Amino acid sequence: MKPTNISRRHAMLRAGGALSLASIGTLTPISKALAASESKDAPSLPDYASWKNPDALIIHSANTMETKRGAFGDGLITPLDRLFVRNNLNPPSEEITEDPDSWEIRIEGVKNPTTFTVGELKRMGLESVPMILQCSGNGRGYFPSEPSGTQWTVGAAGCVIFTGIPVKKLIEATGGIADGMKYMTSTGGEEIPEGIDPDTVKVERSVPAEISDRALLAWEINGVPLPLAHGGPLRLVVPGFTGVNSIKYVKQVAFTEDQSSANIQQNSYRMAPLGEKGSPEYDSVWEMPVKSWVTQPSEPDQTLKSGLVQIKGLAMGGNSDVTGVEVSVDGGDTWHEAKFVGPDLGPYAWRQFVYPVELEPGKYEVTSRATNADGQTQPKERMENNRGYLNNSWHDHMLSITVA
Repeated sequence: MKPTNISRRHAMLRAGGALSLASIGTLTPISKALAASESKDAPSLPDYASWKNPDALIIHSANTMETKRGAFGDGLITPLDRLFVRNNLNPPSEEITEDPDSWEIRIEGVKNPTTFTVGELKRMGLESVPMILQCSGNGRGYFPSEPSGTQWTVGAAGCVIFTGIPVKKLIEATGGIADGMKYMTSTGGEEIPEGIDPDTVKVERSVPAEISDRALLAWEINGVPLPLAHGGPLRLVVPGFTGVNSIKYVKQVAFTEDQSSANIQQNSYRMAPLGEKGSPEYDSVWEMPVKSWVTQPSEPDQTLKSGLVQIKGLAMGGNSDVTGVEVSVDGGDTWHEAKFVGPDLGPYAWRQFVYPVELEPGKYEVTSRATNADGQTQPKERMENNRGYLNNSWHDHMLSITVA
């Protein structure tokens, strides 16, 4: 369906990422990634996302599309035709969105396991949550180690409003979580090819069971039915957690004693050190860290006119409210308080900020750093890891500009 309108925190997230390595080669990988992604040979939009605005996107592949830094706009909510796309597998047939109310979801690991249709869910409760969707690898393109995967810059993120039923309502309706269940494990509805061990490819993720209090089963996004490109007809969304934990085409939510046996849980999306393979001994990629970036100026090596410049950007608190943002125009030597713009949509949404500054002709390095209600401040350095996850380094996201 096309839109009618368009558990535990790992130690590196604390104390500003003190375990990260020194920042090297910061701006080189992104310039290469942008050049490759915006070349004349870049792929076109696939059919399931044909309604997207190609001018606002970097199209990495049929399943990976990134919002350009300058295309977020001045509104808090990301327009759907500009919102990034990331699929771990090819999406199911468009047919599953033709009659969304008939889609079924199974609730397991509760006192009374039950199957519901989306139509039934709509009669049981309703809630909306503004939240950030962000790929775990957003910012991977800045890692000098060049980890495998899509070389995202800043655009594998967006702020949207999901509408659906809180998972806690379904827990209440099915008699409560069964004893001894530690995780909420959700399974996507992508087709698994015959002859393949499902655990090697299926999209099934586990998060701590207590997170079910904030989770939502959503059938609508930004006021329209959830399209296939973003997980329609039904998606589990987990505010404050990276996008891989918000399962598309969700067909089962189960409360389990152990984490999923799927490769995407056991080995992928793990904070393994450089040179090591992901495994259960390393922290799972769950919560998003505090982060911000400048959206205007929007390109590296951009030339601006001298005089008053409005430096704009976006900031997120991760799992608590973002409480402040600072901007630097000299590569982080000095910092200046920026002003939030627009309403506060809650702890899981981002805030816009602006910092007006008079700039004389010369070279400038522009960046931002955010602080959240937990007292965490965006660090200078990235958290080095084998797959380029959770990059919230303000130095990596810096832009070198020229004022003439």
